Amino acid sequence: MRFRDRRDAGRCLADLLRHYRGHPDVIVLALPRGGVPVGYEVAQALSVPMDVLLVRKLGMPGQEELAMGAIAGGDVVLNEDVVRHIPQDDVAAVIRRESSELRRRDAAYRSGRPVAEIEGRIVIVVDDGLATGASMRAAVQALRPRNPKKIVVAVPIAPRSTRREFAMIVDEIACLVTPEPFSAVGRAYKDFTQVSDDQVRSLLR
Repeated sequence: MRFRDRRDAGRCLADLLRHYRGHPDVIVLALPRGGVPVGYEVAQALSVPMDVLLVRKLGMPGQEELAMGAIAGGDVVLNEDVVRHIPQDDVAAVIRRESSELRRRDAAYRSGRPVAEIEGRIVIVVDDGLATGASMRAAVQALRPRNPKKIVVAVPIAPRSTRREFAMIVDEIACLVTPEPFSAVGRAYKDFTQVSDDQVRSLLR
C-alpha cells in the first residue's frame, strides 16, 4: 500500500478506528508536524476532537537523523545503548535545544489554548509512521501520569518489530502496513513533503 499523502493515509487509517466513531470519551492527539494532517483526517472521520501532543526526537550529535531518544513535556526517553557512547555534555546540549523548540512550538500552535484534558478519556495518538518509535514511546510515557482510560497508537506504517513492541505497551495499536524489509516511513508516501507550522496551525483551527 502506498498513500498519496498524509491526509490520504489518515482517511485510510480512520477505517481501522471506525469502532470509535462518535464516542464521547475519545480524543485524537497528533504528533507535530507530520502527524497532524493524518490526525486531522482521523478526527474528522470519527467526529471527535483533536489536539497536538508535542514531542521532539533527540538526534545524535553530528547525525541528527538518527534518534538517541525523544522528549515530550518533561519526560525524556533515551536509548541507553546509544547514549552511553556519547559524552553526557553533548546529550544534555541536545536535550536543552529540543526543549527550547518544544516551548516555541507550544506557543506557536496553541495560541494560549490550554492543554487538552485527557483523564478518563480514550486517547488515540497519531503520527505519520513509526521507525524506531522513540518519539511515540516518549509520547506514551508522557501520557501515563495524566490517567487516560485507554491509549491507542495509530499510524499508517511501522516495522513489524516496532508494531509488536507497541502492542505490548499500549492498549491498542492500529497500523495499516508493516513492510519487510522496512526502509523508511517516507517510502509509503507518494508525497512526503515536510509539513509547515502554518499548515499545523490551519488544521488545528
